[in-house]
Amino acid sequence: MIQLIYREALPEDIRTIVDFQLAMALETENLRLDHFICSAGVSAVFANPSLGRFFVAARAGEVLASLLITYEWSDWRNGTIWWLQSVFVRPNARGHGVFRGLFQHVRSLAEQDLGVRGIRLYVDRQNARAQGVYRRLGMNGEHYQVFEWMK
Repeated sequence: MIQLIYREALPEDIRTIVDFQLAMALETENLRLDHFICSAGVSAVFANPSLGRFFVAARAGEVLASLLITYEWSDWRNGTIWWLQSVFVRPNARGHGVFRGLFQHVRSLAEQDLGVRGIRLYVDRQNARAQGVYRRLGMNGEHYQVFEWMK
């Protein structure tokens, strides 16, 4: 059996990550993203690492999942909170521990980095399946509610 590899995404993964984002927006929010804008947004992260970092899970050279880490400074904790965003697992790879492994990889990196104080994410209230996955990974959604203003 071929092992999964968890790694930081490379520029050659951009096309796949963009495809994942387009699929995720359609699946979770019934939203059709503009391909050009999404491509530019994903590419911007690779051009400017202060915006974030993408990580992927791959098997035999095929990327099965990806996620984006962005950063929040916490004055309360005098450290950085990593926000998980743009989480996507190919439908045929779901339910096989692909995301669990990717999350554990990222969490181990956070645990090794003395400046990182924790990991957060937000999830659509209707996405019960994802909420169950996050709970099984030891995360909880009981502390904060996210409010937003979007242009």
